[in-house]
Amino acid sequence: MAGTQIYLVRHGEPDYEPIDSRGLPGMAADSAPLSAVGMKQAEELADLLGGIRATYLVSSPLTRALHSAAIIGHRLALGVRVDYDLRDWLPDQTGRWRSIADLHAAQAEFEAYDGEWPEGVQRPWEPLSQVRERARAVLARHTASTDGPVLAITHATVIRALTGVKDTAHGAHEYYRYDPANDG
Repeated sequence: MAGTQIYLVRHGEPDYEPIDSRGLPGMAADSAPLSAVGMKQAEELADLLGGIRATYLVSSPLTRALHSAAIIGHRLALGVRVDYDLRDWLPDQTGRWRSIADLHAAQAEFEAYDGEWPEGVQRPWEPLSQVRERARAVLARHTASTDGPVLAITHATVIRALTGVKDTAHGAHEYYRYDPANDG
């Protein structure tokens, strides 16, 4: 469908304390729920977006996004669809990162190279172009089955890959018009 309205929504603020207090490493952080502030952000965002009359909601599979999607979907009477490719950026595509220090090192290198691997050098982190490619594929799959606006609950780097907007705040959204005829 040409020109489908999409609202890219960043999940609410996560609560990493249950993960950190157990000493769980690396990708276990993806199971963090929302904090009380994050739940309030999701409620407020649902109220704000209620007027767009969204007909479809798709979410990243990561807990902080799913928690946000559950709150938003409930308030807007929308079912939640999950798509693995709306997941967050991978600091290490092998899944071997273990600590917050590993994550910060990967993020620093990612930023130093403006999100893309240096010419002829493959890095362990996922380049922005790969994030963009998989996110566009998600949008193509999910906009094909609806006539109305779509809410996509995802992560800051996915939003950045699609819109160029850096650092979308927790519980905020960016408007995106997806047109498969002009994709790429």
